[in-house]
Amino acid sequence: MDPFDAGAGSILRQPKAVWATAGASVVAFMGIGLVDPILPSIAQGLDATAGQVSLLFTSYFLITAFAMLVTGFVSSRIGGRRTLLAGLALVVVFAALAGTSGSVGELVGFRAGWGLGNALFVSTALAVIVGAAAGGSAAAILLYESALGLGMACGPLLGALLGDASWRYPFFGTAFLMAIGFLCITVFLKDQPRPARKISVLDPIKALGHGGLASAAASAFFYNYTFFTVLAFTPFVLNMTPYKSGAVFFAWGVLLAVFSVLVAPRLQERFGSLKVLGGSLVLLAVDVFVLGYGDHTTAIVCTILSGAFIGVNNTVYTELALGVSDAPRPVASAGYNFVRWFAAAAAPFFAPKIEEWTDIHVPFVVAAVTALLGAVVVVVRRKALTGEAEELQPQHATADGVTVFAD
Repeated sequence: MDPFDAGAGSILRQPKAVWATAGASVVAFMGIGLVDPILPSIAQGLDATAGQVSLLFTSYFLITAFAMLVTGFVSSRIGGRRTLLAGLALVVVFAALAGTSGSVGELVGFRAGWGLGNALFVSTALAVIVGAAAGGSAAAILLYESALGLGMACGPLLGALLGDASWRYPFFGTAFLMAIGFLCITVFLKDQPRPARKISVLDPIKALGHGGLASAAASAFFYNYTFFTVLAFTPFVLNMTPYKSGAVFFAWGVLLAVFSVLVAPRLQERFGSLKVLGGSLVLLAVDVFVLGYGDHTTAIVCTILSGAFIGVNNTVYTELALGVSDAPRPVASAGYNFVRWFAAAAAPFFAPKIEEWTDIHVPFVVAAVTALLGAVVVVVRRKALTGEAEELQPQHATADGVTVFAD
């Protein structure tokens, strides 16, 4: 059945609560790529280096990684609705404060608080949408993934449009949009049933004792280093105006969304999850390597093209993480995200450092190598990853929302 069909099980026929949560999810995912087009402007405005400004990603994702251990703990005790509202409130406060920053240190600190709020929100949003949706979980999850893709695509565009006037405006704009999301969820979303079993902070760590889940997380760690080298370091290499940089990353985000939601499931049906993942990682490695050594036009094309491979990888990694072990999905997802987001924090820090120590090409060589290492883990650990995973039929599952990434 086509989930976009206008029938009862359609993705388009959902309660207001689902649309409110999905709309807030779009804005939450916009916050990840929002700063991309304005990184050079921030560096200029705050008299900071590329390495210092890249810490906006490092602080954000470092807090997100640790927050993965507590989001399940919190939501299983206070409920999904309150967790969403707490996350949104934190994002509103810290995004607004980020716009008032007088130094890069303040901005990095406020982004850390923003990361905590975003982790609380996105890790809970999928479960809330599935619980409140009409027509079953398939349409609900597809709606969530569509929100993820739309947010990743529109974040750089919003950053460019507002950031052309001042680098501060995208932060204020995000705070405003998230405040609207807070009001919509307050009005339209009712309290959600709490899980029968409360989740411990250590449950995600224990879940990583499963060989398949640990292998998926390790491979995703290497992949995410590549992903966030592209996202956080490439804007400095392209060195374009906010409008032009925003257009590049908007096109990148569109490819990410299309390949994540539409292309990856079809490839999995035909070739199987592990073959698709291994092949996509190798192609991403080639793309990133060419990006690092090509001329300016080639770098733009390769940046946009990387969105296709990233979209495929996000979908397959998430389904592996959620299907390879017998741990409850929220627990498996939290353990998996806890590992992989450390790479998202590391790449923005190390890429500028590597450039300082060597030259501008080497960070992309390192990123290409990490993508290949991710593929090597998939090949070497294929027996641990196979089990249920290789036989998985695409379910458009998303690992508690940051599949950024992932998703």
